Amino acid sequence: MTREKCTLLFNGESLTGSAGQPLIDFLTAQGKILPHVCYHPSLPPLQTCDVCWVKVDGELVRGCTLKAEEGMEISSEGTAAKAAQQEGMDRVLNRHELYCTVCEHNSGDCTLHNTVADMHIPIQYYPYERKPTEKDHSNPFYTYDPDQCILCGRCVEACQSVEVNETLSIDYRSDHPRVLWDGGEQIAGSSCVSCGHCVTVCPCNALLEKTMQPDAGPLTAMPADLKRPLIDFVKTLENSIGAEPITGISVMDMAMRQHEIKKTKTVCTYCGVGCSFEMWTRDRHILKVQPVADAPANGISTCVKGKFGWDFVNSPQRLTTPLIRENGRFRPASWDEALDLVATRLRGISEQHGGDSIGFIGSSKASNEEAYLTQKIARLIFGTNNVDNSSRYCQNPATEGLFRTVGYGGDAGSIEDLQKAALIVIVGSNISENHPVIASRIKHAHKYQGQKLLVVDPRRHEMAERADRYLRIKPGSDLVWASAMSRYMFDHGYADEAFLAEKVNQLEAYRESLAPFTLEYASELTGLSVEELAEAGEMIGRSPSVCLLWAMGITQHSHGADTSTALSNLLLVTGNYGRPGTGGYPMRGHNNVQGASDFGCLSNVYPGYEKVTDPAMREKWAKAWGVDAQALSDQAGADNFKMVQDAWSGKLKAMFVIGEETAFSDADSTKVHEAFTGLDFMVVQDIFMSRTAEFADVVLPGCPSVEKEGSFVNTERRIQRFYEVMPPLGESRPDWAILTDLAARLGHPWYYTHPSQIMAEAAGISAIFAGVSYDRLSGWQSQQWPVNADGSDTPLLYTDRFKFPDGKAKLHPLRWQAPEEEADAEFDLLLNNGRMLEHFQSTNQSGRGGRLLSLSPDWFVEIGPDLAAERDLHEGDWVALTSRRGTLEVPVLVTERAQGNVLFIPIHHGKPGVNGLTGDHHDPDVNTPAYKEIAISMKKLGRSLKRSPLPPHNFRNGSRTPLMHLPVEEKWQQEGYTLPPEHTDHPEKF
Repeated sequence: MTREKCTLLFNGESLTGSAGQPLIDFLTAQGKILPHVCYHPSLPPLQTCDVCWVKVDGELVRGCTLKAEEGMEISSEGTAAKAAQQEGMDRVLNRHELYCTVCEHNSGDCTLHNTVADMHIPIQYYPYERKPTEKDHSNPFYTYDPDQCILCGRCVEACQSVEVNETLSIDYRSDHPRVLWDGGEQIAGSSCVSCGHCVTVCPCNALLEKTMQPDAGPLTAMPADLKRPLIDFVKTLENSIGAEPITGISVMDMAMRQHEIKKTKTVCTYCGVGCSFEMWTRDRHILKVQPVADAPANGISTCVKGKFGWDFVNSPQRLTTPLIRENGRFRPASWDEALDLVATRLRGISEQHGGDSIGFIGSSKASNEEAYLTQKIARLIFGTNNVDNSSRYCQNPATEGLFRTVGYGGDAGSIEDLQKAALIVIVGSNISENHPVIASRIKHAHKYQGQKLLVVDPRRHEMAERADRYLRIKPGSDLVWASAMSRYMFDHGYADEAFLAEKVNQLEAYRESLAPFTLEYASELTGLSVEELAEAGEMIGRSPSVCLLWAMGITQHSHGADTSTALSNLLLVTGNYGRPGTGGYPMRGHNNVQGASDFGCLSNVYPGYEKVTDPAMREKWAKAWGVDAQALSDQAGADNFKMVQDAWSGKLKAMFVIGEETAFSDADSTKVHEAFTGLDFMVVQDIFMSRTAEFADVVLPGCPSVEKEGSFVNTERRIQRFYEVMPPLGESRPDWAILTDLAARLGHPWYYTHPSQIMAEAAGISAIFAGVSYDRLSGWQSQQWPVNADGSDTPLLYTDRFKFPDGKAKLHPLRWQAPEEEADAEFDLLLNNGRMLEHFQSTNQSGRGGRLLSLSPDWFVEIGPDLAAERDLHEGDWVALTSRRGTLEVPVLVTERAQGNVLFIPIHHGKPGVNGLTGDHHDPDVNTPAYKEIAISMKKLGRSLKRSPLPPHNFRNGSRTPLMHLPVEEKWQQEGYTLPPEHTDHPEKF
């Protein structure tokens, strides 16, 4: 959005800039400095530091409250303004021991230090006194030092209104105000989710990453018994020589540190939100992750993994050299030996059994360019479409539902649209733990903008607790609910008849298919009352705009594609596509599971979802790759699920797995392990010796994203570029370089020297990437596909037409089909499963270093209080969970999150983990395993942990303290508070 221009006078100088811009930002853009500490461009004006005083129309005003307007006359240099600024800073410094040269935070990012230097403070008015408060080290990732806290409240505002976790507060009425966690003084055990927002916005070193401590600067690591007397001496010296010489030394120290620190833009390697940020490093040491307001998906927001979960990068367990299995054991090998062996064996198997005897699994954590090369090797070199990625395990049913109804296999709009929606419907998605930054956006809109929230889920997670209406549905019955809602819209006049008539096909057939889905029928199958269903129908029907989010609670069922289709049908019925604040949003789980699919790691499509069975598409790709069309297979290949089945039966002879923990993540892991053992040849390319790699004949050491360049696509179809933060560890190599080298050994020299060349090739062939280029992705720029040849992109889909030949959407008739596996007399319970905020998948990354793992190191199963009482189970008691495939033993966690005969278990712990219980029943349309359909029996064992399996310091044990805003008014109302420039008797409080 382009702002109108305005001209104002600042200290007698005429300045022209954006009208309506916050004054501090306006001045910064003009190269002018208005001293400030509490102001942050991503937060509302806090008015706590009393440093930014200016005179406007003869009156002293806090500059942070002003926005640039035409004709304003502002002075920051008059006697009164200067005195008020000085008094404000003197109060701040009374609360903070300014010892910058021995402080870890003096690296250019300390607002307080920089402002003191800008103001040329000659001497502190209030006498320095040493402070005795203990620093809080109880959190694994950051510390809080009350002695350094200036009570600006940035952290509180970030926690309450940006993250909306609602943990932090300040009691300004206290004799010694400080930041509080759930009203208490210790971080551990509070509701703090360690998202890092508070640390990011802290203007000093009160909140500081532990990775910045103690050796961030040349003098910061000195022992406390030396540092403390040195600080006292310097503070005494200030009284004789003034503060400026000492400040000058700290400015030089800051400059020296900045010269050593490298700041690199990267994109998070965990979930599909696509957070980008700067990574600060010195050599290979990751000092911190620093979000910036310009990041398109997240701004200054992060979660615990994105902010702090990078210990794996320098883990001693990293693979750093190729390995070859010999006599049942791995030995180190050179790259030449390893790649020659891979090329020879794959070529031989292909010549003997055909290209379809080899399967390729690309990585949903590797880059778009690496996904492109994976499918290119499979299709061009071996003539097979046996290529897939982990979207088969989670999002292919959602993509299929969107293909059927609206045409594109991605989110309808942007995260921004989720904030604009009048109603958010979340079905089968624990978004606060799986996509926490998007959850923050929704929580903010719900808290401050009047957005309504409807949650449908078998488990009462955080978003269910916050919802205006929560429906605890029977697992696997969501299609019935969604179809009943669609019928309710027609029956009660809420269907958008004009939209349907103009933009949607198959209306009559679809309406006929809804005949069985009455509220009474839905109540019988879903376990929800008719009244609950009607209230949900009214919420949806009356809402002017609806966004519907879903995830693995929908897709990992035996008919997940149909349920995804039903959800999209509902949005079409109500006209909720093609307008801001509307649409379907299947939440993508891995950082590049969207991009891996977009760029062709699927068994039935080329990059850009161009079908391998379409002769025109096949001809186009063959021509672009310089081969005859007959060289490319015209048959859809085997997907992940089918590859494992074919390996088990002996049809598939070799597999090449890149960055996927298939042995842990695929269903019925006993069968998976048998299949891998029976392969003639297996190659695994990864950064750790994963469970999957243990079955390999050759293991190739790849690189994490911070050791290479490339691009990812997030859940909102946003393509973002990431840069090399540090060189590859040891002899490890970027996946694209490994694949390029391997292709050359297979007779296909491609000569790629940089990922930009791979992207250019893909964009030159695939229609939806036509205008994508590294130049257009440079810095913080991004593009949301489809991208036109001129570089213009598509943040919101379907504004003009749907992705079908006639431009109309399709309502897709459905019928109810029961889950393939349900509870019965023998297996009388249902085991739901999913992710936890602090872990990721098999913990191959998040489990390194121990910090993330420390939040919940033990596996457990959640059961409701009702079932616990019925089975005489107490917190920590061990139980055996037995399915039709296997048994595992875990302790019990009794919680209101679960209820009745539906239990919940995290998917991250244990090897082989929960997939020792899952079966190979699956969605017949897309072959996604029905991970959520596990019928079990539960037997109490004769032992107990004698404690909760969830540690007392875990955030789930906390109790939030919600605030609408930082209560600065409480400070102003306290006895002794005076407006600057008047002095106060209690600067430590104000």
